[in-house]
Amino acid sequence: MRLGESLTMTLFGESHGQLVGALLEGVPPGLQIDEKRIAQRMMTRRPGGHFASKRNEDDTVELLTGVHEGFATGQPILLQIRNKDSRSSDYSFIPNHPRPGHQDLLMQIRSGGFADLRGGGSSSARLTAGIVAAAALVEPLLGDIKIEAHVGAIGPIEAAPIDTCPDAWENELCEQLRCRDPNVVEEMKEHVTAIRKQKNSTGSRVDVLISNLPQGIGEPWFDGLEPALGRAYLSIPACRGVAFGKGFEAVEMTGLEHNSPWGGSKQQPLQEGERPDGSIAGLSSGSDLYAKIALKPPSSIAHEQTTLDLADGQKKPLVVKGRHDPVLGPRAVSVARAMTTLVLCDLILRKRDAL
Repeated sequence: MRLGESLTMTLFGESHGQLVGALLEGVPPGLQIDEKRIAQRMMTRRPGGHFASKRNEDDTVELLTGVHEGFATGQPILLQIRNKDSRSSDYSFIPNHPRPGHQDLLMQIRSGGFADLRGGGSSSARLTAGIVAAAALVEPLLGDIKIEAHVGAIGPIEAAPIDTCPDAWENELCEQLRCRDPNVVEEMKEHVTAIRKQKNSTGSRVDVLISNLPQGIGEPWFDGLEPALGRAYLSIPACRGVAFGKGFEAVEMTGLEHNSPWGGSKQQPLQEGERPDGSIAGLSSGSDLYAKIALKPPSSIAHEQTTLDLADGQKKPLVVKGRHDPVLGPRAVSVARAMTTLVLCDLILRKRDAL
Protein backbone atom coordinates (compact mmCIF):
# COMPACT_ATOMS: atom_id res chain seq x y z
CA MET A 1 0.00 0.00 0.00
CA ARG A 2 2.98 2.26 -0.71
CA LEU A 3 3.67 4.23 -3.88
CA GLY A 4 6.73 6.25 -4.93
CA GLU A 5 10.40 6.54 -4.02
CA SER A 6 11.47 10.16 -3.42
CA LEU A 7 7.87 11.15 -2.73
CA THR A 8 6.05 8.25 -1.10
CA MET A 9 2.43 7.75 -0.19
CA THR A 10 1.28 4.99 2.14
CA LEU A 11 -2.44 4.27 2.34
CA PHE A 12 -4.21 3.13 5.49
CA GLY A 13 -7.71 2.46 6.80
CA GLU A 14 -10.74 0.37 5.90
CA SER A 15 -14.01 1.17 4.17
CA HIS A 16 -16.09 0.64 7.33
CA GLY A 17 -13.41 1.36 9.91
CA GLN A 18 -13.03 4.65 11.74
CA LEU A 19 -11.06 6.42 9.03
CA VAL A 20 -9.00 6.25 5.84
CA GLY A 21 -6.02 8.34 4.81
CA ALA A 22 -2.47 8.56 3.62
CA LEU A 23 1.01 9.20 4.98
CA LEU A 24 3.07 11.41 2.67
CA GLU A 25 6.85 11.35 3.00
CA GLY A 26 9.37 13.36 1.01
CA VAL A 27 7.32 16.53 0.62
CA PRO A 28 9.88 19.33 0.29
CA PRO A 29 9.96 21.79 3.20
CA GLY A 30 8.44 25.15 2.35
CA LEU A 31 5.77 23.78 0.00
CA GLN A 32 2.67 25.91 0.58
CA ILE A 33 -0.34 23.86 1.65
CA ASP A 34 -3.63 25.00 0.16
CA GLU A 35 -6.45 23.41 2.16
CA LYS A 36 -9.08 25.01 -0.09
CA ARG A 37 -7.60 23.23 -3.11
CA ILE A 38 -7.57 19.94 -1.19
CA ALA A 39 -11.26 20.38 -0.32
CA GLN A 40 -12.07 21.24 -3.93
CA ARG A 41 -10.30 18.13 -5.24
CA MET A 42 -12.17 15.99 -2.72
CA MET A 43 -15.43 17.31 -4.14
CA THR A 44 -14.43 16.09 -7.61
CA ARG A 45 -14.49 12.53 -6.24
CA ARG A 46 -18.27 12.89 -6.06
CA PRO A 47 -20.11 12.56 -9.35
CA GLY A 48 -23.78 13.27 -8.88
CA GLY A 49 -27.24 11.99 -9.67
CA HIS A 50 -27.79 8.31 -10.34
CA PHE A 51 -24.15 7.65 -11.19
CA ALA A 52 -22.70 7.20 -7.73
CA SER A 53 -23.12 5.40 -4.45
CA LYS A 54 -25.59 6.98 -2.03
CA ARG A 55 -23.05 6.76 0.78
CA ASN A 56 -22.77 10.33 2.05
CA GLU A 57 -19.34 11.27 3.39
CA ASP A 58 -18.20 14.88 3.83
CA ASP A 59 -14.56 13.83 3.21
CA THR A 60 -13.05 16.53 5.39
CA VAL A 61 -9.25 16.12 5.29
CA GLU A 62 -7.37 16.56 8.55
CA LEU A 63 -3.63 17.35 8.33
CA LEU A 64 -2.20 16.01 11.58
CA THR A 65 1.57 16.26 11.14
CA GLY A 66 4.21 17.82 8.92
CA VAL A 67 2.46 21.15 8.35
CA HIS A 68 3.13 24.36 10.28
CA GLU A 69 1.58 27.76 9.59
CA GLY A 70 0.46 26.69 6.13
CA PHE A 71 3.74 25.20 4.89
CA ALA A 72 5.24 21.70 4.76
CA THR A 73 7.99 21.23 7.33
CA GLY A 74 9.77 18.43 5.46
CA GLN A 75 8.53 15.85 7.96
CA PRO A 76 5.96 13.13 7.12
CA ILE A 77 2.47 14.52 6.56
CA LEU A 78 -0.39 12.45 7.94
CA LEU A 79 -3.75 13.01 6.23
CA GLN A 80 -6.87 11.40 7.62
CA ILE A 81 -10.50 11.35 6.51
CA ARG A 82 -13.05 10.03 8.99
CA ASN A 83 -15.76 7.58 7.93
CA LYS A 84 -19.13 8.90 9.07
CA ASP A 85 -21.70 7.05 6.96
CA SER A 86 -20.67 3.39 6.97
CA ARG A 87 -23.41 0.75 7.22
CA SER A 88 -21.75 -2.48 8.26
CA SER A 89 -25.03 -4.41 8.53
CA ASP A 90 -25.14 -4.51 4.72
CA TYR A 91 -22.24 -7.00 4.88
CA SER A 92 -23.59 -9.48 7.41
CA PHE A 93 -23.22 -12.31 4.83
CA ILE A 94 -19.42 -11.95 4.90
CA PRO A 95 -17.18 -13.95 5.29
CA ASN A 96 -19.26 -17.10 4.76
CA HIS A 97 -20.84 -15.99 1.49
CA PRO A 98 -18.10 -14.11 -0.44
CA ARG A 99 -19.20 -11.83 -3.28
CA PRO A 100 -18.42 -12.73 -6.91
CA GLY A 101 -15.76 -10.44 -8.39
CA HIS A 102 -14.56 -9.19 -5.00
CA GLN A 103 -11.53 -9.88 -2.86
CA ASP A 104 -13.60 -11.20 0.08
CA LEU A 105 -12.56 -14.84 -0.27
CA LEU A 106 -8.94 -14.16 -1.22
CA MET A 107 -8.31 -11.61 1.52
CA GLN A 108 -9.91 -13.93 4.05
CA ILE A 109 -7.48 -16.68 3.02
CA ARG A 110 -4.48 -14.35 2.91
CA SER A 111 -5.16 -12.92 6.38
CA GLY A 112 -5.92 -16.28 7.95
CA GLY A 113 -9.45 -15.09 8.69
CA PHE A 114 -8.56 -11.81 10.41
CA ALA A 115 -9.28 -9.29 7.63
CA ASP A 116 -11.95 -6.61 7.95
CA LEU A 117 -14.00 -7.39 4.84
CA ARG A 118 -16.86 -4.91 5.39
CA GLY A 119 -17.37 -2.85 2.25
CA GLY A 120 -14.15 -4.22 0.78
CA GLY A 121 -12.04 -3.39 3.84
CA SER A 122 -8.58 -2.12 2.97
CA SER A 123 -9.12 -2.97 -0.71
CA SER A 124 -12.12 -0.68 -1.01
CA ALA A 125 -12.30 2.27 -3.39
CA ARG A 126 -13.07 4.27 -0.25
CA LEU A 127 -9.29 4.44 0.24
CA THR A 128 -8.97 6.50 -2.93
CA ALA A 129 -10.05 9.45 -0.78
CA GLY A 130 -6.55 9.43 0.71
CA ILE A 131 -5.01 9.29 -2.78
CA VAL A 132 -6.97 12.32 -3.98
CA ALA A 133 -6.13 14.29 -0.83
CA ALA A 134 -2.42 13.47 -1.04
CA ALA A 135 -2.23 14.46 -4.70
CA ALA A 136 -4.01 17.75 -4.06
CA LEU A 137 -1.45 18.60 -1.38
CA VAL A 138 1.60 18.11 -3.65
CA GLU A 139 0.01 19.45 -6.83
CA PRO A 140 2.13 22.67 -6.88
CA LEU A 141 5.21 20.51 -7.57
CA LEU A 142 3.87 19.96 -11.10
CA GLY A 143 4.68 23.50 -12.12
CA ASP A 144 3.39 24.08 -15.68
CA ILE A 145 2.51 20.43 -16.29
CA LYS A 146 -1.21 20.07 -17.06
CA ILE A 147 -3.23 16.93 -16.33
CA GLU A 148 -6.68 16.44 -17.82
CA ALA A 149 -9.00 13.45 -17.47
CA HIS A 150 -12.56 12.53 -18.35
CA VAL A 151 -14.81 9.53 -18.95
CA GLY A 152 -13.90 8.33 -22.42
CA ALA A 153 -16.43 5.51 -22.59
CA ILE A 154 -19.32 3.95 -20.70
CA GLY A 155 -20.29 0.54 -21.99
CA PRO A 156 -20.41 0.72 -25.81
CA ILE A 157 -20.73 4.52 -25.88
CA GLU A 158 -17.51 6.30 -26.86
CA ALA A 159 -16.75 9.96 -26.23
CA ALA A 160 -14.68 12.02 -28.63
CA PRO A 161 -10.90 12.11 -27.99
CA ILE A 162 -10.19 14.22 -24.94
CA ASP A 163 -8.11 16.80 -26.84
CA THR A 164 -11.04 17.49 -29.19
CA CYS A 165 -13.58 18.04 -26.39
CA PRO A 166 -14.41 21.36 -24.69
CA ASP A 167 -11.97 22.36 -21.95
CA ALA A 168 -14.70 22.44 -19.29
CA TRP A 169 -17.97 20.67 -18.48
CA GLU A 170 -20.48 22.04 -21.00
CA ASN A 171 -23.51 21.28 -18.85
CA GLU A 172 -24.61 19.71 -15.58
CA LEU A 173 -24.84 16.21 -17.03
CA CYS A 174 -21.29 16.44 -18.39
CA GLU A 175 -20.14 17.36 -14.89
CA GLN A 176 -22.11 14.58 -13.23
CA LEU A 177 -20.76 11.96 -15.62
CA ARG A 178 -17.31 13.59 -15.73
CA CYS A 179 -17.42 13.44 -19.52
CA ARG A 180 -16.40 16.48 -21.57
CA ASP A 181 -18.18 15.39 -24.75
CA PRO A 182 -21.69 16.93 -24.60
CA ASN A 183 -22.77 14.94 -27.65
CA VAL A 184 -22.77 11.55 -25.89
CA VAL A 185 -23.70 12.21 -22.25
CA GLU A 186 -27.45 11.75 -22.75
CA GLU A 187 -26.83 8.36 -24.32
CA MET A 188 -24.42 7.48 -21.49
CA LYS A 189 -27.07 8.49 -18.94
CA GLU A 190 -29.71 6.33 -20.62
CA HIS A 191 -27.33 3.36 -20.67
CA VAL A 192 -26.46 3.66 -16.97
CA THR A 193 -30.13 4.17 -16.03
CA ALA A 194 -31.20 1.07 -17.97
CA ILE A 195 -28.41 -1.02 -16.45
CA ARG A 196 -29.29 0.14 -12.95
CA LYS A 197 -32.97 -0.76 -13.44
CA GLN A 198 -31.78 -4.26 -14.31
CA LYS A 199 -29.94 -4.33 -10.94
CA ASN A 200 -26.72 -4.63 -12.88
CA SER A 201 -23.61 -2.55 -13.58
CA THR A 202 -21.53 -1.48 -16.58
CA GLY A 203 -17.89 -1.07 -17.53
CA SER A 204 -16.25 2.25 -18.36
CA ARG A 205 -13.00 3.93 -19.33
CA VAL A 206 -11.11 7.02 -18.17
CA ASP A 207 -8.92 8.91 -20.63
CA VAL A 208 -5.97 11.00 -19.44
CA LEU A 209 -4.02 13.72 -21.23
CA ILE A 210 -0.73 15.09 -19.84
CA SER A 211 0.67 18.19 -21.53
CA ASN A 212 3.57 20.62 -20.97
CA LEU A 213 5.82 17.78 -19.83
CA PRO A 214 9.49 18.80 -19.95
CA GLN A 215 11.73 16.37 -21.77
CA GLY A 216 13.58 13.71 -19.80
CA ILE A 217 11.14 13.01 -16.94
CA GLY A 218 11.29 9.32 -15.97
CA GLU A 219 13.79 6.72 -14.84
CA PRO A 220 15.38 3.90 -16.90
CA TRP A 221 13.51 0.64 -17.31
CA PHE A 222 11.15 -0.28 -14.48
CA ASP A 223 10.57 3.26 -13.24
CA GLY A 224 10.12 4.79 -16.67
CA LEU A 225 7.28 7.23 -17.15
CA GLU A 226 4.84 4.70 -18.58
CA PRO A 227 5.80 1.79 -16.26
CA ALA A 228 5.43 4.08 -13.22
CA LEU A 229 2.10 5.47 -14.40
CA GLY A 230 0.93 2.01 -15.44
CA ARG A 231 1.62 0.58 -12.00
CA ALA A 232 -0.35 3.40 -10.38
CA TYR A 233 -3.26 3.16 -12.82
CA LEU A 234 -3.49 -0.61 -12.50
CA SER A 235 -3.81 -0.26 -8.74
CA ILE A 236 -7.01 1.80 -9.12
CA PRO A 237 -9.79 -0.51 -7.89
CA ALA A 238 -11.43 -2.39 -10.80
CA CYS A 239 -8.81 -1.38 -13.38
CA ARG A 240 -8.45 -4.16 -15.97
CA GLY A 241 -6.19 -2.55 -18.55
CA VAL A 242 -4.04 0.47 -19.43
CA ALA A 243 -2.93 1.71 -22.84
CA PHE A 244 -0.55 4.56 -23.72
CA GLY A 245 -0.32 6.51 -26.96
CA LYS A 246 -1.65 4.48 -29.86
CA GLY A 247 -1.93 1.50 -27.53
CA PHE A 248 -2.95 -1.80 -29.10
CA GLU A 249 -3.50 -0.08 -32.45
CA ALA A 250 0.29 -0.20 -32.78
CA VAL A 251 0.04 -3.96 -33.38
CA GLU A 252 -1.34 -3.34 -36.87
CA MET A 253 1.01 -0.47 -37.73
CA THR A 254 4.37 -0.43 -39.47
CA GLY A 255 7.44 1.37 -38.20
CA LEU A 256 6.99 4.08 -40.82
CA GLU A 257 3.42 4.63 -39.63
CA HIS A 258 4.26 4.64 -35.94
CA ASN A 259 7.52 6.60 -35.93
CA SER A 260 7.42 10.36 -35.36
CA PRO A 261 10.35 12.23 -36.94
CA TRP A 262 12.16 14.83 -34.90
CA GLY A 263 11.65 18.39 -35.99
CA GLY A 264 11.77 21.73 -34.25
CA SER A 265 15.23 23.18 -33.72
CA LYS A 266 18.57 22.28 -32.21
CA GLN A 267 17.62 24.25 -29.13
CA GLN A 268 14.12 22.76 -28.90
CA PRO A 269 13.72 19.47 -30.79
CA LEU A 270 10.09 18.31 -31.03
CA GLN A 271 8.38 15.32 -32.59
CA GLU A 272 6.28 15.81 -35.69
CA GLY A 273 3.24 13.95 -36.95
CA GLU A 274 -0.15 13.04 -35.54
CA ARG A 275 -0.17 12.37 -31.78
CA PRO A 276 3.48 11.40 -31.32
CA ASP A 277 4.36 9.38 -28.23
CA GLY A 278 4.66 11.41 -25.05
CA SER A 279 7.21 8.94 -23.71
CA ILE A 280 10.06 7.09 -25.43
CA ALA A 281 11.99 4.42 -23.52
CA GLY A 282 10.37 5.65 -20.30
CA LEU A 283 11.44 9.30 -20.73
CA SER A 284 9.08 12.16 -21.51
CA SER A 285 9.56 13.32 -25.10
CA GLY A 286 8.02 16.78 -24.82
CA SER A 287 4.89 15.67 -26.69
CA ASP A 288 1.51 15.19 -25.06
CA LEU A 289 1.07 11.85 -23.30
CA TYR A 290 -2.24 10.01 -23.71
CA ALA A 291 -3.44 7.16 -21.49
CA LYS A 292 -6.60 5.07 -21.37
CA ILE A 293 -7.70 3.20 -18.24
CA ALA A 294 -10.27 0.41 -18.60
CA LEU A 295 -12.51 -0.29 -15.60
CA LYS A 296 -14.61 -3.39 -15.11
CA PRO A 297 -18.29 -3.19 -14.12
CA PRO A 298 -18.67 -2.77 -10.34
CA SER A 299 -18.86 -6.22 -8.76
CA SER A 300 -21.44 -5.37 -6.09
CA ILE A 301 -24.80 -5.56 -7.84
CA ALA A 302 -28.34 -5.99 -6.54
CA HIS A 303 -29.12 -8.75 -9.03
CA GLU A 304 -29.32 -12.24 -7.52
CA GLN A 305 -26.19 -14.33 -8.13
CA THR A 306 -25.56 -17.96 -7.21
CA THR A 307 -22.21 -18.42 -5.53
CA LEU A 308 -20.39 -20.57 -2.97
CA ASP A 309 -21.38 -20.42 0.70
CA LEU A 310 -18.34 -21.45 2.75
CA ALA A 311 -20.45 -22.43 5.76
CA ASP A 312 -21.69 -25.63 4.14
CA GLY A 313 -19.81 -25.75 0.83
CA GLN A 314 -22.99 -25.31 -1.23
CA LYS A 315 -23.75 -22.73 -3.92
CA LYS A 316 -26.59 -20.45 -2.81
CA PRO A 317 -28.32 -17.30 -4.06
CA LEU A 318 -26.77 -14.00 -2.94
CA VAL A 319 -28.22 -10.51 -3.25
CA VAL A 320 -25.70 -7.82 -2.32
CA LYS A 321 -27.36 -5.00 -0.41
CA GLY A 322 -25.85 -1.61 0.23
CA ARG A 323 -25.04 1.55 -1.70
CA HIS A 324 -22.91 0.91 -4.76
CA ASP A 325 -21.91 2.65 -7.97
CA PRO A 326 -23.51 1.34 -11.19
CA VAL A 327 -20.45 2.59 -13.11
CA LEU A 328 -16.97 3.52 -11.89
CA GLY A 329 -15.67 5.89 -14.57
CA PRO A 330 -17.18 9.13 -13.19
CA ARG A 331 -15.67 8.59 -9.75
CA ALA A 332 -12.38 7.26 -11.17
CA VAL A 333 -11.64 10.46 -13.13
CA SER A 334 -10.41 12.25 -10.00
CA VAL A 335 -8.48 9.14 -8.90
CA ALA A 336 -6.72 8.82 -12.27
CA ARG A 337 -5.78 12.48 -12.15
CA ALA A 338 -4.50 12.07 -8.58
CA MET A 339 -2.43 8.98 -9.44
CA THR A 340 -0.91 10.87 -12.37
CA THR A 341 -0.03 13.78 -10.08
CA LEU A 342 1.65 11.60 -7.47
CA VAL A 343 3.73 9.65 -10.00
CA LEU A 344 4.85 12.77 -11.85
CA CYS A 345 5.75 14.60 -8.64
CA ASP A 346 7.83 11.63 -7.51
CA LEU A 347 9.64 11.41 -10.86
CA ILE A 348 10.24 15.17 -10.89
CA LEU A 349 11.82 15.01 -7.44
CA ARG A 350 13.92 12.00 -8.44
CA LYS A 351 15.24 13.84 -11.49
CA ARG A 352 15.96 16.90 -9.34
CA ASP A 353 17.80 14.76 -6.80
CA ALA A 354 19.96 13.25 -9.56
CA LEU A 355 21.17 16.61 -10.86
